[in-house]
Amino acid sequence: MFPAFFRHFSAGARPAPGLRRRLEMTFGLLALAISVLVSVLSWVVVSGYLLADRQDTAVSETTLGSSVLASALARGTAPVGSLLGGLPTNDADASVALVSGHWYPSPSRAGAAGVPPALVAAVTSSTVAVQRVVVDGHLSLVVGAPLQRRGDALFEVFPLTDLEHRRTTLAWVLGAVAVSTSFAGVALGRRASRRALRPLAELTALAGAVAGGRLDVRLRSRVDPDLDPLARSFNRTVEQLEHRVRADSRFAADLSHELRTPLTTMLNSMEVIANRRDQLPSAVREPVDLLADDLRRFRALVVDLLEISRHDAGEELQLEPVDVGELVRRAADGTAGRAVTRVKAGSGLDGHVDKRRLERVVANLVANAEEHGEGCVAVTVEGDGNTARITVDDAGPGIPEAQRSRVFDRFARAGGSGERGVGLGLAIVQRHVAAHGGTVQVTASDAGGARLVVMLPLH
Repeated sequence: MFPAFFRHFSAGARPAPGLRRRLEMTFGLLALAISVLVSVLSWVVVSGYLLADRQDTAVSETTLGSSVLASALARGTAPVGSLLGGLPTNDADASVALVSGHWYPSPSRAGAAGVPPALVAAVTSSTVAVQRVVVDGHLSLVVGAPLQRRGDALFEVFPLTDLEHRRTTLAWVLGAVAVSTSFAGVALGRRASRRALRPLAELTALAGAVAGGRLDVRLRSRVDPDLDPLARSFNRTVEQLEHRVRADSRFAADLSHELRTPLTTMLNSMEVIANRRDQLPSAVREPVDLLADDLRRFRALVVDLLEISRHDAGEELQLEPVDVGELVRRAADGTAGRAVTRVKAGSGLDGHVDKRRLERVVANLVANAEEHGEGCVAVTVEGDGNTARITVDDAGPGIPEAQRSRVFDRFARAGGSGERGVGLGLAIVQRHVAAHGGTVQVTASDAGGARLVVMLPLH
């Protein structure tokens, strides 16, 4: 039960992020962690400094006020309450004096309810003491300083509202800086990932080109001790692959050339025998006909081998100005033995193409429809001046979608019943079209048969 559950969960889970996204997330999280750490440390240090500065100032003012009050009490010139109102204190909200066991508040505020008993005990033992308290819902700093007579003390209350406001503002600023730094880290990670993955993207593109048949591509050296071994290994692999393909192509071409002479002899001999078919015994005529058909197929196979070996050997295009619509018409109607071509665009189909290769493409498509698709229904040519679209429909049952990409392989077999696309015909089509920079694909026709569509750029 549990393994099935985990398999179901894994199947429905989102795919893991790519390498570039992971780098961006790593840079962003790293920037966020560093910025949060720096912001917290900055807030602690700055807040501590502001509080210490505020506390030192309050202690200095309270100590000065206690000296002034002690001198005035020694002279006995005025009541204690009026003396508190004349203390040189600028920042205190209120002042309270404990003299001879009695509390004397300043004229602005009355009572000593805001003075903690622990602070009173510490100050009356001849020690300057400080304590933070909440007065009327706001944080305040209470500073106490002893007077000359033991047991007498002065207490002053300093508001910390402005300090709290500064600390709050500092926290918001540092938070905004942390968020901005995180976004900057993501942007830096994106730029760094693009730069770091650029060689990988280039390698991917070159690998795709090699898979498409381009064996002349090479990965350039970047004078990088980490990337140069990869470039050398890739280039060495492609060189070995190119050498092997060239060798195989030369072998196929040489073999095809060597086969042409005996094949020509056999074909000529078979033609002589066919001309004298009436003189042959009836029991020999059927084997002779079968041998003639096999020889024709063998000849077509040798011609296809020569064609595809020339392509694999890197034969270049021979471009020349051609009326593509007329060329396709002649090649298709000549191969089918009847008129099957419809040209839906006229002068707009003029372009520079390799005439021999394009004729071979059309002939192979029509021959494939005739031999393996129960007959060629129509060949349609249309274009817009930049691209020609050549469509070949057959009367067969069509090709299953799962097998459509395999019909262009060498000696491929596709289709529901029998063999479809056996040989090198469609493989040659795919290579000649790709050499022009075009594409060929298999779809379904309106009648249900197979439809091969060639998109050919008009250079």
